[in-house]
Amino acid sequence: MARWQVLLSEFDIVYVSQKAIKGSAIVEFLASKALEDYELLSFDFPNEELMYVATTEEYPWKLNFDGASNAVGNGIGVVLVSPKGDHYPFTCKLDFDYTNNMAEYEACIMGIRVAKERKIRTLEVYGDSVLVIYQLRGEWETRDPKLINYRKMVLELLEEFDNITFNYLPRDEN
Repeated sequence: MARWQVLLSEFDIVYVSQKAIKGSAIVEFLASKALEDYELLSFDFPNEELMYVATTEEYPWKLNFDGASNAVGNGIGVVLVSPKGDHYPFTCKLDFDYTNNMAEYEACIMGIRVAKERKIRTLEVYGDSVLVIYQLRGEWETRDPKLINYRKMVLELLEEFDNITFNYLPRDEN
């Protein structure tokens, strides 16, 4: 406070500390400023037998994932989108060699884990890898030995969700 007093003294301003105010003084002041059209609050609750109101309709979160593997390096990215439209991006650089499909699976796994950590129960997953999406839907077989364990890991993570769907999104829309 002393520092403020010194700084304010340059401008010929004198700081005066506030004294305690009695509660009755505040009440008297507010009573003198009362509005003439004031209405008392109504505490009547018409549905007293009602415990609470809740919506049963749950809007899904959306998850967009993408992975890339090229001569420059390997990386994955995920964007989690809330029902209100808020975007939460996550990225990761992979430090060992991956195929493109392995990078896509890694991105999908990272995104599902992020959603699981946030206790999201309904999720729509979007990816631009036809192979990964159709394998996770169960429409295509997973024959590549490198991808079998990835698919298995995703399916284990799905047990935490009430409803999850996998949707193909063309590359130009991802």
